[in-house]
Amino acid sequence: MEKIDLKRSLGPLYRPAPGIVELDVPASGFLMVDGRGDPDTAPAWREAVEALYAVAYAVKFALKRRRRWTTW
Repeated sequence: MEKIDLKRSLGPLYRPAPGIVELDVPASGFLMVDGRGDPDTAPAWREAVEALYAVAYAVKFALKRRRRWTTW
């Protein structure tokens, strides 16, 4: 499986020029949760981050497994 280096392919997004610069940002998919509260004291914050990590980890490896089976 080929790895994608986003810092290289989307360099201006990771290393913006000084001052005000207009950038074209490609569409991307993200995982997120909405919420409120202080991340230092709200237990819901910790639970949300744990849930995001679990989902992101599962999705990452499901995609790897799918790519491996489709390339055979």
